[in-house]
Amino acid sequence: MKKKFAIIGNPISHSLSPTLHNYWYKKYKIEADYSLMNIEERDLKSVTEKIRNKELDGINITLPYKQKIIPYLDQLINDAKLTNSVNTVFLDSSNVLIGENTDCYGLQAAYLKEITDAENKKAIVMGAGGVSSSVIYALKKSKLQRISLTNRTYEKSVFLKKKFNFIDTIKWENLENEIAKFDIIVNATSLGLRNNADFQIDFSNVKNNSVFIDTIYNPLETKTLKFMKDKGVDTFNGLEMFIYQGQKSFYLWNKINPEIDNELIDLLISKLK
Repeated sequence: MKKKFAIIGNPISHSLSPTLHNYWYKKYKIEADYSLMNIEERDLKSVTEKIRNKELDGINITLPYKQKIIPYLDQLINDAKLTNSVNTVFLDSSNVLIGENTDCYGLQAAYLKEITDAENKKAIVMGAGGVSSSVIYALKKSKLQRISLTNRTYEKSVFLKKKFNFIDTIKWENLENEIAKFDIIVNATSLGLRNNADFQIDFSNVKNNSVFIDTIYNPLETKTLKFMKDKGVDTFNGLEMFIYQGQKSFYLWNKINPEIDNELIDLLISKLK
């Protein structure tokens, strides 16, 4: 019987998850199909029921449901438990509905493993939404001691600080002046996403020897990433993080660790042009 997987979110049309996973299903000759599901918040319960009833074999979750899905799950494990953020759901052998987080792994595997002298680096995370807690936790796991957070709605930063008491919070309106203090800058907002709003911030004060990581991969180069690159900053888009988090999700569902080959990367990039 053909397995069925999906990614849920709203908006969802920008997602390349079907391209990624269906490539691997074809490569490993697995009878499965992975699709997009644009849903409303009220649909979360019915989607999880479909997994319980085995009408769906697993789902990925993107904005804005990474936390909102949690009340409908039985158990959070590993990084999902520590971040309170879920991007992968599956039914285990005991029919327990599990929520896991592969974003932390994606960020570390793609970018953070290369950071040297991490203990002396300062990072700022822009955004306090679904992926932000994963970014904060991944930075902490990579030995960074000084992590700050800023968000357009300051109260959301304060809320996250209750979970991660080691972070500092900065008001959004002070970001332009404060940005010069940081060695690693991570965009964990949806600003710059295709067909979405962009930053209205002047990043001229960013240090030339800093690193800018954008968790967005569609488009491959947001306006902010292009500005940073032109300024001489080391830049990374969200594509590698996306691929690695998908690799771990695929393993959780299929118990196969899929290869990230050049054909796959070329395919994904072609979809973004």
